Amino acid sequence: MLKGGLIGCGFFAVNQLHGWRDTEGAGITAICDQDPARLAEVGDAFGIDARYTDAADMLAAEALDFVDIATTVPSHRALVELAAHHAVHVICQKPLAESLEDARAMIRAVEATGKVFMVHENFRWQSAIRAAIHSIREGDIGKPFFCRASFRSGYDVFSGQPYLAEGERFIIQDLGIHVLDIARALMGDVTRLSATTQRINPAIKGEDVATMLLAHDSGATSVVDCSYASRRKIETFPETLLEIDGDQGSLRLSEGYQLSIQHGGTEKVLDVEPPLLEWAERPWHNIQESVVAIQQDFARCIAEGRQPETSGEDNLKTLALVEAAYLSAQEGRTIVLSEL
Repeated sequence: MLKGGLIGCGFFAVNQLHGWRDTEGAGITAICDQDPARLAEVGDAFGIDARYTDAADMLAAEALDFVDIATTVPSHRALVELAAHHAVHVICQKPLAESLEDARAMIRAVEATGKVFMVHENFRWQSAIRAAIHSIREGDIGKPFFCRASFRSGYDVFSGQPYLAEGERFIIQDLGIHVLDIARALMGDVTRLSATTQRINPAIKGEDVATMLLAHDSGATSVVDCSYASRRKIETFPETLLEIDGDQGSLRLSEGYQLSIQHGGTEKVLDVEPPLLEWAERPWHNIQESVVAIQQDFARCIAEGRQPETSGEDNLKTLALVEAAYLSAQEGRTIVLSEL
């Protein structure tokens, strides 16, 4: 059994702790948080007695195989480099870093140890998204040439994560990063990107609507659009909806987790709704199920000695899309990714 230390016991980390309980071959044996009250609350809830308010103390005192970094982005570089110093495997929440320079330094630090470095890019591991990725990679619709990946909602994300309303960057950094990563997983890497942003909610500091146009290496085009300002009769949070056209057919992932694959004049419709885990709750069950999936893959990567699909190196390309989107929106121009 791989022994892990969780750093950060905030809102989303509870999902990760539940997920580790369901992960075969790995578990959390120590936790760390700067807030003693939160540390005690989470430790009691999950029966974890090894509790620390300083990550350096935890890594020095505990014989850990890996750390799960679930803190906010400003602390990521220091914590990843600390983990590298102790030569443990690392899984780190997104966004990986505040800058591409920091991300590259983190990747180098872990790479030098030979350990596994995964970014907790869980949207790519949602069962509905995995079904779409599998279909595309199997060639069910031929060569894809157009994709629309859409996440539009009016869900109140600020009640559980009030800090999201305070940052100068919001929807691209917090949510768009996931949808951009899905577009990369489906359509391949990106050469150029242009973006526009809007702030509809006057009570927040950052943008809550973003539309991005991606030109892929393959020649394909993707539209990635995200909104937390949409008012709909049917609330689709937290579903990502997909429309993909290929030279032999089309794929649609519609609300209610319905996956339609059309090819050769026939249509196959699959129900790809994720299971409702014992500890999960709607509508979050989609994301909660993906936490188990990505953490299970992390444990397998360690056991098999391979780098994960959402490695630090891979996620650097997604992080570059985030930076390109903000730069494009700010300067009103298309960004060539090789500029960054």
